[in-house]
Amino acid sequence: MNLLQILTHITNLMMIFIPILVAVAFLTLLERKILGYMQLRKGPNIVGPYGLLQPIADGIKLFIKEPIRPSASSPIMFTITPTLALTLALLAWIPLPMPNPAANMNLGLLFLMAISSMTVYTILWSGWASNSKYALIGALRAVAQTISYEVTLGLILMCLATQTGGYTLQLFSTTQEYTWLAIATWPLAMMWFVSTLAETSRTPFDLSEGESELVSGFNVEYAGGMFAMLFIAEYANIIMMNALTCILFFNPGLNTNPNMFTLNLMAKTTVLTLIFLWIRASYPRFRYDQLMHLLWKQFLPLTLTMCLLYTITPTAIASLPPNT
Repeated sequence: MNLLQILTHITNLMMIFIPILVAVAFLTLLERKILGYMQLRKGPNIVGPYGLLQPIADGIKLFIKEPIRPSASSPIMFTITPTLALTLALLAWIPLPMPNPAANMNLGLLFLMAISSMTVYTILWSGWASNSKYALIGALRAVAQTISYEVTLGLILMCLATQTGGYTLQLFSTTQEYTWLAIATWPLAMMWFVSTLAETSRTPFDLSEGESELVSGFNVEYAGGMFAMLFIAEYANIIMMNALTCILFFNPGLNTNPNMFTLNLMAKTTVLTLIFLWIRASYPRFRYDQLMHLLWKQFLPLTLTMCLLYTITPTAIASLPPNT
């Protein structure tokens, strides 16, 4: 691979990563604005017109703060973990067709599952490296929750792979040519959406970051730029999960005009993200036993049953022409 090809690949990655970082910044503003109006207050409205410069001010403030590290913490792992979390959050976007993926992978779904599983290590390492019992308790809670709901997410992805006939994300557009998979497999779509809420530690599943009892959980010892990287990684995962949900279940139309595909994907991802924010403003936090009960005693048996049902189906349900 010559220098020109390397520069081309780097440019393509930057064309994906930079818009993601900008979207994450303004998602925080959108969340604060929506929560404010739902609670009959204004939200950020001082920095810039209508508060539009608030994310920039927050980012500058966080990254110019003095880095603080507990004296008893593990210096190398404490520093590396936020960088690893942000790197994994950005790598998860590589196989997504938008409309062209950064890397055309035949096993895109398996790559996403691997990246999602590796994020568990960043949570565990951040709690362990802090050498604080409160951070470690928060990390253990977060890891137990994340691993639990990855079981459901993995089973649903395997079931969808049998319906589409492969692990390439581009196949989902062909499979959903006549019917959205959200309609053909609506129980799986509902469980997938709830599991993405739990996977990204969003309300009502934010037990790992319950401010009222854990004071932010596994990242309680982080401040400044390292906290900002963990924060950016969390919100990048939220947008990525919603974009993946659109690709898997709501067919943004990869076979259409690329510009229409991009607008379609953006609109549907925005709607799902707004539902995330709406749920945060509406629902109280679960107890931890309720969280685990929902997965192991309700979602897992139902997911296994649905996977068995759809796996023995000889042809992908959604790809059947209307006259068959």
